[in-house]
Amino acid sequence: MNVMITGATGLIGSRLVKILADRGFYIKALVRDACRAQKLIDASVEFVTGDLNDAAAIETALQGCKYLFHLAADYRLWVPDPEVMTRTNVDGTRLLMQKALEAGVERTVYTSSVCVLGCNSDGSPADEDAASTVADMISPYKKSKFLAEKVVMDMVRDEGLPAVVVNPSTPVGPGDSRPTPTGTMVLNAARDGGMFYADTGLNVAHVDDIALGHFLALENGKVGRRYILGGDNLSLKDLFAMTANITGKPGPRFKVPQVVMFSAGFAGEMLAKLGLIKNPVATMDSVRMASKKMYYSSDRAEKELGYTHRPALEAVQDAVGWFKAQHMLR
Repeated sequence: MNVMITGATGLIGSRLVKILADRGFYIKALVRDACRAQKLIDASVEFVTGDLNDAAAIETALQGCKYLFHLAADYRLWVPDPEVMTRTNVDGTRLLMQKALEAGVERTVYTSSVCVLGCNSDGSPADEDAASTVADMISPYKKSKFLAEKVVMDMVRDEGLPAVVVNPSTPVGPGDSRPTPTGTMVLNAARDGGMFYADTGLNVAHVDDIALGHFLALENGKVGRRYILGGDNLSLKDLFAMTANITGKPGPRFKVPQVVMFSAGFAGEMLAKLGLIKNPVATMDSVRMASKKMYYSSDRAEKELGYTHRPALEAVQDAVGWFKAQHMLR
């Protein structure tokens, strides 16, 4: 049985590839660099070189495929030109879904994000029905993911696109080679204990649980329905303390005041705009996001998909163990 996947070299995608390979699927992957992909993926995969704006490459990758997993996205906290991100995340998703319809793909799993959902002001976990608008989307990334999910949902309603939407929370675990923004925080806390922390919170899930949740969505998900794939809700302080404890570091000690965070975000953006740094540690958008506790519930996925998640501690332990094996803790 043939399946096509985008984002196969990403943190979640690479783990999903293994799940599909173990179940006997013939996997085709749309990648920008086939040589790099072969080094990152330890499974039998047919690579098609191209990107989400390459109609011919998409058609080739989809040929003969019964299922589609769309995980690829431009995920950056800082982007000098937001239109570049929009072309990939929104326009690319629209093109891919159109080509999937033309190819007769029977089921698509689209990877959105919990970032497109609203948050509860009282800090309680939000679910898939948490209301939000594009005006609520703080960063270019969040806005692009909100609009991309809307593209998929509109096509489900108007064109009969057989798509299920999954909204992963924050994946943590082995294989985070670049690493992701959250993986960077875990890595830094493993190195120095995460001495400084913001008064915020997030939902942490093991990357393998999220990857398996994608497969469960293919098997059991309802077309046009969202499913949060999450784990444990933790304050950032608790996440840093958990990580520091694993490596024997002292752990978080100082809560950074909002005024300092905004100053750091402003300075980071200015230095990036001037070309003095490539990726600022903090941006104004990331500081605004840190003012909310982004807690979520996976109850729907547990009841309808059979999704389960292990404790966040296991996710962090596996991530730190992998970083150590890759000599990244230095």
